[in-house]
Amino acid sequence: MSSTVNKAAAGLLGTVFVLMSISIASEGIFHSETPEKPGYAIAAEEAGGEAAGAGEAAAAAVPIADLLAKADVKKGEAVFKKCQACHDGSKGGPNKVGPNLYGLVNRPIAGHEGFSYSAGMKDFSKGSSETWTFDHLNGFLSAPKKYVAGTAMGFAGIKKDEERADLIAYLATLADTPVPLPAPGQ
Repeated sequence: MSSTVNKAAAGLLGTVFVLMSISIASEGIFHSETPEKPGYAIAAEEAGGEAAGAGEAAAAAVPIADLLAKADVKKGEAVFKKCQACHDGSKGGPNKVGPNLYGLVNRPIAGHEGFSYSAGMKDFSKGSSETWTFDHLNGFLSAPKKYVAGTAMGFAGIKKDEERADLIAYLATLADTPVPLPAPGQ
């Protein structure tokens, strides 16, 4: 071996030795004990558990038909302004970050032409056999990521039942032939 190869190997080994020594020394100096009880708990839903099948779970204790009986379309139009950053509601309007919502009620889930849906939404649609019923809209709008695992919709949801019902009643009017609201108690 030449002297330059020996010098390079010695330099490399010396550097590794110094770095390991510093690591061991700093670990001894800055070592902290693990607390007996963590300062915070992270609640995570298990895969395949409630998060995966949450679409079938009820979004709220009050049935959507009862909420829609008291819904105010004008208030729903005001709530829709939150949606307009990502969605358009006009007939023949463009897709934005999200699909156009004109004619949404009873439209096949992940079925708006010209929009590329997330894998989670496509899985939830079950090959377009599912439609946006009032119950699906209620569940999805209350917590999109919980209702449809893997959706790309980054909206946190509308927690207030009345506000959500107002929005759904307004969405039902966005159609050539608006879908009638279900009767209370159904």
